[in-house]
Amino acid sequence: MGLSVAYHLAEQGVRNVIVVDKTYLCGGASGRNGGGVRAQWSSETNVTLMQESIRMCRAFARRMKINVWFRQGGYLFLARTEEMRKRLEASVALQHGCGVRTEMLTPAAAAKIVPELDTTQLVAASYNPDDGVVFPWPFVWGFANAAEKHGVKVLPFHEVIALRTQGANIDSVVVRHGDRELSIATSRVVNAAGAWSPAIARLVGVELPNKPHRHEICSSEPLKPWLRPLVADLADGLYFSQSTRGELVGGIGQSYVPPGLNQESSFAFLGKYARSRARTCPSLGAVKILRQWAGCYDLTPDANPIFGPVTGVNDFYQVSGFMGHGFMMAPIIGKRLADHLAHGTDEPLFERWRLSRFAEGKLLSEGMILG
Repeated sequence: MGLSVAYHLAEQGVRNVIVVDKTYLCGGASGRNGGGVRAQWSSETNVTLMQESIRMCRAFARRMKINVWFRQGGYLFLARTEEMRKRLEASVALQHGCGVRTEMLTPAAAAKIVPELDTTQLVAASYNPDDGVVFPWPFVWGFANAAEKHGVKVLPFHEVIALRTQGANIDSVVVRHGDRELSIATSRVVNAAGAWSPAIARLVGVELPNKPHRHEICSSEPLKPWLRPLVADLADGLYFSQSTRGELVGGIGQSYVPPGLNQESSFAFLGKYARSRARTCPSLGAVKILRQWAGCYDLTPDANPIFGPVTGVNDFYQVSGFMGHGFMMAPIIGKRLADHLAHGTDEPLFERWRLSRFAEGKLLSEGMILG
């Protein structure tokens, strides 16, 4: 998110843009996710945003001069109950209204897309061929390299330790680099630290309701190419896709994980993921797992982000709480915030995703969350 904002600002001629990162550029959720990008959502806002973000992903490699292995094999969502089928049907109707090519499928039709599926427990499925997957690391590096070419300073291993203020105005950002402390004079700050965003906001007395939630993921031994779409099961949050090198990359939701910023791996995840994936495609029961890792979802109470300015601190913008889909929304969200910062354009999402909605009790909803 931060690199996208910086790149789009610099592209529009804004100078003196600095991005600081506590560790290396892929050290947080941006380097630890499955790379999925999809327009299959249950809210019009998310659908329309992702239509534009997918278009930007399609042009990314050519524009940024870096291969991100973007492949549009679609997302295949599976429904195992009548209640889930009705939810999918409502989402598909909404997506059709936005011009998305999603189809409702019978289990037999889903098996034509992925013949290895066990359809005996399936009720229905939905499929949008325009959804896809990118390789996260070069995606991050692409934004960083392009931003630097436009004059942005990208500073990894610079930890924010203080935000100095004069009244309601930010005066400077203090960062620690090694054993040195540096002060960066600025009156405008974008807080795009993902699961670490509440700690940054707290430096100026702003309380965010975001909570980190460990999400684990793993990669298998390479197989011959056989799986085109990303397969997702809303019943338990299972998802998996096949990379260009043949590995199956996937994860699954866990209702309980240790609280806090925890990026450790567990056997509990591996067992649950293996059982669910084998239930979905029995032929995968003997596939070996080569490596496993974890990152932190950035959860808000209503599964919707916090985006825009906050009351009490001028020019302090929040770009956090994007659950597990901040990576896929980064291109369009970064552009829209940059448009506002560079030109003062109105941004309707500031109202929809305002921080104050939680205190007001005006929560939103989103039903198609994985993990």
